[in-house]
Amino acid sequence: MPEETPLSRGIVSGARQRDPEAIETRTRRIAGGLERLGVGPGDCVAILMRNDIAFLEATYAAATLGAYAVPVNWHLKPDEIRYILDDCDAKVLVGHDDLLEPLAGHLPEGLTVLAVPVPPEVAEHFPQRPGTALAGAEALEAWMARQEPYAGAARPAPMSMIYTSGTTGRPKGVRRKAPTPEEAKATEGLRALVYGLRPGVRALLPGPLYHSAPNSFGIRAGRLGGVLVLMPRFDAEEMLRLIEEHRIDTIFMVPTMFVRLLKLPEAVRARYDSSSLRFVIHAAAPCPADVKAAMIAWWGPVIHEFYGGTETGPVTFATSQDALLKPGTVGRLSPGAEIRVVDETGAVLPQGAIGELYCRIAGYPEFTYHKAPEKRREVDRDGFITCGDVGYVDADGHVFLCDRKRDMIIAGGVNIYPAEIEAALLGLPEVRDCAVFGIPHAEFGESVMAVVEPQPGVEIRVDELKAKLAARIADYKVPRTIEVSHNLPREDSGKIFKRRLRDPYWAAAGRTI
Repeated sequence: MPEETPLSRGIVSGARQRDPEAIETRTRRIAGGLERLGVGPGDCVAILMRNDIAFLEATYAAATLGAYAVPVNWHLKPDEIRYILDDCDAKVLVGHDDLLEPLAGHLPEGLTVLAVPVPPEVAEHFPQRPGTALAGAEALEAWMARQEPYAGAARPAPMSMIYTSGTTGRPKGVRRKAPTPEEAKATEGLRALVYGLRPGVRALLPGPLYHSAPNSFGIRAGRLGGVLVLMPRFDAEEMLRLIEEHRIDTIFMVPTMFVRLLKLPEAVRARYDSSSLRFVIHAAAPCPADVKAAMIAWWGPVIHEFYGGTETGPVTFATSQDALLKPGTVGRLSPGAEIRVVDETGAVLPQGAIGELYCRIAGYPEFTYHKAPEKRREVDRDGFITCGDVGYVDADGHVFLCDRKRDMIIAGGVNIYPAEIEAALLGLPEVRDCAVFGIPHAEFGESVMAVVEPQPGVEIRVDELKAKLAARIADYKVPRTIEVSHNLPREDSGKIFKRRLRDPYWAAAGRTI
């Protein structure tokens, strides 16, 4: 292990390093400029970037003004991005210049656009598309140089507003109100527990900042006086190299990363020193018990897990000891958390009975779905919120997940909603009907599958269908597997029996989630 680390404090991305003082100076200058553009408490600043130091600076600047940072998944197509910009009434969009260029003709009028050059370490992983700069966009650095730093006190800062899709297929912004001082203290204490964050932390973030939990982890880790290392894109051996080089002690991960790490040859794994690791937290998707046990055997009892969602926060927490004692558990209740297991009628079920999980955390800031309060009511029972998961609580208070009540697919920690894909398929002239669902995948947990029924007399070519979908929806939503059927199973009502299509795949895999 090297005796000195390259940076004692600040944020690292590739060969670039920025210390906390520089980050604060730049944050204040961006905040001053945003305020002059009319951004204030409750307004939205959209961020369309891959992992980059500027992503966090823009987020911190918005928070300084009491505004919402709205991370936008850069895999989305221009029309999908336009929907989010319109829905959140974004006043400013900050983005990597190559991601902004395809948005010509797809941006709301009056939107201020600030362009950030793609840094070398990001460009290395994401080859740039040839093109020209977006007309009307201004370079962030030149714009920032003209701004006076914000000199006021920081306002109560809400969490980032994350857009999450639903069964209707339209993304919804999870808008959580700015916390009271009491709520802020309780929330930060809970996040510190489940993320393992403490002053002076040496953290690594291999996941994308546009996702809810990595965003929350990165924002907090970047302000704790230690080091935060950003990975432009996850690579198993590169992660091991960074752990050793920067003496990383805390990481946020998803189970797919574990699978890829375990696939490395033993000689490669042995090449790197990971003894600095103190706390590794994972979430976002179910982790096979054997995968977790193998990681604990390799890295020691540093692997932790939480269960929750963008809407609920971290409801449960599991240590390595929990995982070994109760394989498959997602842990016991986090401080202040409650879970109700209910049946189809809403009746609360006894311990050990399987039902839909409804959760809440005392003192956690209240949320609504931006411009869609009726959607909040659909997932609420007496102040308890459901993510659509089915499970039970055992006699020792350990929570287990058995299934998902709704159709959501989780592939590599990414939530994918079949309704959106089905709507895109039904918009194609050759498709009469379809069903989209998740099937088991050894590395990603699930992959997207579609069964399509063609219009009478029409021949469907699967490759052509995928290409048409790729022009309409983000690539990660395009089904990996498409089958053509002239006789989809249906209920008497005419609704497709999706489970008859889905269940044989899961039965063969020996799991249901």
